[in-house]
Amino acid sequence: MKNILLPTDFSENSWNAIRYAMNLFKNDVCTFYLLNTYTPVIYHVEYVLGYPAQFGIEDTIRNTSQQQLETLKQRIYETFGKNPNHDIQEMARFDFLISGIKDFMDTHTIHMIVMGTTGATGAKEVLFGSHTVQVINNVKCPVLAIPEGFEYKTPTAILLPTDYGITFQKDQFSSLLALAKAQNSKIEILHVLTSVLSEVQLKNKAALQQLLSQENYEIHEVQGDHVMDGIINFQDKNAIDMLVMINNKKSFFENILFKSTVNQIGFHLTVPFLVMPSQLKTQTITT
Repeated sequence: MKNILLPTDFSENSWNAIRYAMNLFKNDVCTFYLLNTYTPVIYHVEYVLGYPAQFGIEDTIRNTSQQQLETLKQRIYETFGKNPNHDIQEMARFDFLISGIKDFMDTHTIHMIVMGTTGATGAKEVLFGSHTVQVINNVKCPVLAIPEGFEYKTPTAILLPTDYGITFQKDQFSSLLALAKAQNSKIEILHVLTSVLSEVQLKNKAALQQLLSQENYEIHEVQGDHVMDGIINFQDKNAIDMLVMINNKKSFFENILFKSTVNQIGFHLTVPFLVMPSQLKTQTITT
């Protein structure tokens, strides 16, 4: 059984991510947790210390969150029906998003977080929003980010760019392998050849091939001076339904995506993006 966390702020963007998750896992036995974190507009020290009643707003805010969660749950049932494989639970928490997710994961096993991400500029390309980046960087759990307005499509082709710069381990790939198996997906491995592979890179490449030996995959090696250009060009020439990367501080992704400010992130995300942490806090997904 899979446990999927669905953070929501009740926006259409978060609904789109929920809709994607319901389609993606429609044949899986899952518990979906709808999580809404909230803080009061009036944020006094007394409130934090546990005396919210004197302001007369704590119950109102909590009740509003719970009512919206129940409405969202009913919207899911109206849209998808009551899937016998799915259990949907609502969680309203007085907290900020990141600390709320972390605290929730201290008491619940979560295999994947699915959330939306909005454009920061209004341009047609979708850039990461700050909440998405914060979750990816601070939560040790696979995060599947769904671009705003993206229509669900079965991920039959999954792109995994790599520089062979890290030692690949099986637990890092548990989410990807389970997803690829369930969706009958092909994993497209992409390496942009900016220089000759070192002995370490060759060793890591061999380890990756061994790890994927039972999977449907293909390795693509293309010449190029810039990694991001190589990824974008590959996506332009091939039908890709999902992009996957490992968030490892020793990999080239740190220089591409995981910057300190949103303004430094210029990655053109046009398909769902699964980020797998180098170290997991969650249990392994089984199929």
